[in-house]
Amino acid sequence: MKKIYVLDTNVLLQDPNSIYAFEDNEVVIPAVVLEEVDSKKRYMDEIGRNARQFSKMMDSLRGKGKLHEGVMLENGGVLRVELNHRSFEKMKTLFADMTNDNRIIAVALNLMLEEQEKELGAGNEVILVSKDALVRVKADALGIPAEDFLNDRVVEFNNVYPGYVEIYVDTEILNRFYANQEIAISELTKHPFYPHQFIIMKNALGSSSSALGKVEPDGKKVKPFIMDSEQVWGIKARNVQQKMAFELLLREDIPLVTLIGKAGTGKTLLSLAAGLLQTEDLGIYNKLLVARPIIPVGKDIGYLPGEKEEKLRPWMQPIYDNLEYLFNAKKPGELEQILAGMGSIQVEALTYIRGRSIPDQFIIIDEAQNLTKHEVKTILTRVGERSKIVLMGDPNQIDHPYLDEYNNGLTYVVEKFKDQTISAHVKLEKGERSGLAQLAADLL
Repeated sequence: MKKIYVLDTNVLLQDPNSIYAFEDNEVVIPAVVLEEVDSKKRYMDEIGRNARQFSKMMDSLRGKGKLHEGVMLENGGVLRVELNHRSFEKMKTLFADMTNDNRIIAVALNLMLEEQEKELGAGNEVILVSKDALVRVKADALGIPAEDFLNDRVVEFNNVYPGYVEIYVDTEILNRFYANQEIAISELTKHPFYPHQFIIMKNALGSSSSALGKVEPDGKKVKPFIMDSEQVWGIKARNVQQKMAFELLLREDIPLVTLIGKAGTGKTLLSLAAGLLQTEDLGIYNKLLVARPIIPVGKDIGYLPGEKEEKLRPWMQPIYDNLEYLFNAKKPGELEQILAGMGSIQVEALTYIRGRSIPDQFIIIDEAQNLTKHEVKTILTRVGERSKIVLMGDPNQIDHPYLDEYNNGLTYVVEKFKDQTISAHVKLEKGERSGLAQLAADLL
């Protein structure tokens, strides 16, 4: 039996191609949805781009027939703009306000009742698809089947690649690993590993002996760390995941590094320390560029007083806090004097990165979980020759209205690049900011 999917506006603004995600079923776009999409076309961010893309797609589909009667899609489905089921009569006793959300629900309700009145077995199931949880709750209260749009998710729940694995091995393998400074993957397990994946080898007999290694790019051997990360610009790794992060951040042969972790796990501090070492001390890169999105990404930062630097300061304060710690700058204005004297450290909003080519730089993108797939692609394609880019963030703390921890740009990059030899990833588990910060991250 065919199904009828009624789409909410947020589905189309999240993924304009979502109309093709329902196989050979019927997709219904309420007229009020077109009005809401039209109101977003002027936005100069990802939402506006998606609104314009969907509008162009609908315009091209007009050539196939009348949209209110239904047109065939390439996947065998039918797309229809619904004009005749907007009556609010059957809903007003429960939801009196004629909001746009309620109008969309009304279309689904009236279609469902119409299908139920057909002869036994002839009616199709009507399903409302929305990324708004309250719309789904309202629909459920009215007996309308409602679903979230999950087709844009990169991974399923809690399956984000962590970048490391723990395995238990015999004492003989541990001894051979330390003696030969390498061991074949085939001696550890039959399962394949990703390039640059970390392996924590623990003694199967329960002793405290263990070893930490990283899979080689060819995926055939595990070798110990090659970078000395005992102290990087005064920062020492406090746990095993931070040691892994330093190994990735200091390796020139890994131009793309992704770090995921809760607040206080050290993502920003470790990245800045590694960037300063390789820029200021070793001269591997000409400049250290630090950027973070201003929500919504791509939109102007508004009418705050002052020059660009003064406007940016409130948004970039977390970066400056870490730089003050690394430079031990305690007096007012001291950090600004240090940065002005060095000239090789640049703190920017992502608004100003678009359209640039960035060679020979150590690039840090903070709060990358607030980037969409399209935006993160735009940023990565800006990276020039001999540059290294670090994307980091906490997928559990997302401010973007149409993103979650499973469909954001950071998770997208982690999953798409996990089998590539030029990239590596690690998930930082333990908070090191303070006992209070770690407890807050766990409990709240």
